[in-house]
Amino acid sequence: MVIVFKYFKLTCIIHCYIYIPCWCFYVKRKSVMSIKEMDSIKHVIPWRNGQKQVLKFNGCKPKKYTNSCHTYSFFEELQCLRKEEVLCDIRLETDDGTIICGHKVVLVAACPYFRAMFSSFAEGAKYVVNIRELDSNILQLLIDYIYTGKITVTEQNIMDLLPASMLLQLDYVKCVCVEFLKKQLNLSNCLGIKEFADFYNCTELLSSSEEYIKTHFLKFIETDDFLSLSSEEVISLISSDDINVPFEENIFECVINWVRHEEDCRYDSLPKLMEHVRLSLASQEYISKNVDEEPLIKNNPKCRDFVNEALNFHIVKKHRHITMPQTIRNTPRQTGLKFLLAMCDSSGMGNCYTSWYDPATKLLHKTIKMNMEFELCALVLIKDHLVFALGNSYINLISIEMLDLSAQSLQWKPTVDMLVDRSFYGVGVIDDRIYAVGGDIIGDSQLSSAEVFDVSVQEWRFIPNMSTGRMNLGVAVLDNLLYVVGGYKYPFALKSVECYDPTLNIWIPVTQMSTNRRGPGIGVLDGVIYAIGGDCQEYDDSMYLKSVEAYTPITKVWSSIADMHLCRSDPRVVTFNGLLYVMGGSDGSSQLGSLEIYDPNTNTWTMEPLPTSGDEIHGAVIIDMPSHLRSY
Repeated sequence: MVIVFKYFKLTCIIHCYIYIPCWCFYVKRKSVMSIKEMDSIKHVIPWRNGQKQVLKFNGCKPKKYTNSCHTYSFFEELQCLRKEEVLCDIRLETDDGTIICGHKVVLVAACPYFRAMFSSFAEGAKYVVNIRELDSNILQLLIDYIYTGKITVTEQNIMDLLPASMLLQLDYVKCVCVEFLKKQLNLSNCLGIKEFADFYNCTELLSSSEEYIKTHFLKFIETDDFLSLSSEEVISLISSDDINVPFEENIFECVINWVRHEEDCRYDSLPKLMEHVRLSLASQEYISKNVDEEPLIKNNPKCRDFVNEALNFHIVKKHRHITMPQTIRNTPRQTGLKFLLAMCDSSGMGNCYTSWYDPATKLLHKTIKMNMEFELCALVLIKDHLVFALGNSYINLISIEMLDLSAQSLQWKPTVDMLVDRSFYGVGVIDDRIYAVGGDIIGDSQLSSAEVFDVSVQEWRFIPNMSTGRMNLGVAVLDNLLYVVGGYKYPFALKSVECYDPTLNIWIPVTQMSTNRRGPGIGVLDGVIYAIGGDCQEYDDSMYLKSVEAYTPITKVWSSIADMHLCRSDPRVVTFNGLLYVMGGSDGSSQLGSLEIYDPNTNTWTMEPLPTSGDEIHGAVIIDMPSHLRSY
């Protein structure tokens, strides 16, 4: 029995030393063969009777197969080997003595930090490596991530996990940590997150936290965190051009509150702070009553200089022939700009009111009621602070009201009526003059007449008639020319275009559009006129449009651009930050509670909600928002 066992053992050893190396050589030889070599080999298989049969193929091309479960199974098995400490060749020891095992080849392949450590430093030859100043639980999470691709981020570990992921250069973990913190931003932690991001030089998180503070500026300055800022930090905040502040009075008041919080040690910083308050943007009345009478300002000569500069700015502004030098203290902040909307409610009673839309927060707010008994035709802005609301004519009545944004008490006031009772006319502004063109009179035909309102003398006068009568037309102003686009003349929608030259006092024909458009939205951006949507009515049938075409005066050609997402007739259009905002309008069945934004650089449209409760938008202008229009 013993002899038989020894013979069996010897046989096994011989097989191991002879057959296994031969098989490995065969596998190795096979692995290095080229595709061409492999294709040249005749494929044979044994036949049932022991004879070999040559297989014939149809000349099919090689096909690549991928096992989708392979990677997952592979790393799952590696993780099991690590937990069981099988073939582990590295032990990571943290400050608290915790040992975490791993495979160098896996760590090197997945982590730039370990690649540098094991390939360029003495640690490459060590079996135990000390990882200093890194929490053992965090390191365990990150090593588990390397082996599994999974990471759990919590409120408890995020403040340690983010810097650790940056140390180990695990970009995916860093990104998810940043996203986690961005979603947690609020008024109570935004400053802390900003300082945390700044300390660890996490630029993306730093930018997001700064943006949050700027966007929620009015709420942030009410917190204790704001009062704890240094003078340099306050200056950095209030000097931002894109800070979301509706009016400059807020900036002045927050500076005064910050100084008063610790007046003894902060008073000397007041002039440096006031240098970044754009006092010229505040109303003259506010400067005289509030800023000029502020005790902290009265006794400070340098601050008095800023007050006098602001008051002088308002005096010079009233005289158009005097040019005021442009400085940072009289330049409007970007996010102070809002869309002022004239809206008519959906009750059918013709009740009009004013709303404003904030493109930074994407919120719509109702503000002042308009004392108008009928629908509006348009809103226009004159001299940056005078908003005119022009109404449609019903029962032979035209109403035009004006809102002075610079006044301390805001209310719509009646002004001079037009010479002709018009409805559904077009409106444009050139050199602070309002042009009203076309339209119709109830029960009468479409009008070709036009008139202009000189704000300085408060007087309307006629200008020459257009070549054709039209209502529901679009109006654009470009290079001091007034373009009228499309419209409707019974029984057809129009594609014709003409423009008025105020210096020559004549109408000039312009290349017609490719599509008939009644009620197109009109936008002007970077020297290009956009005719947006509308409907091509013929007799009693209408087809609502989402198509858009653009006209360049240099080439005198209309060209099609990308379609909007929705069909829109009579939308309102404003240009803001190099984009076209197209709001509201009708699709033939209802008023649209949305807006679309066109980017000319990418020729694309994006959609955003605009909660109008079914109310119709009749006018839109961009204004520098004063505090009085805020309803909250």
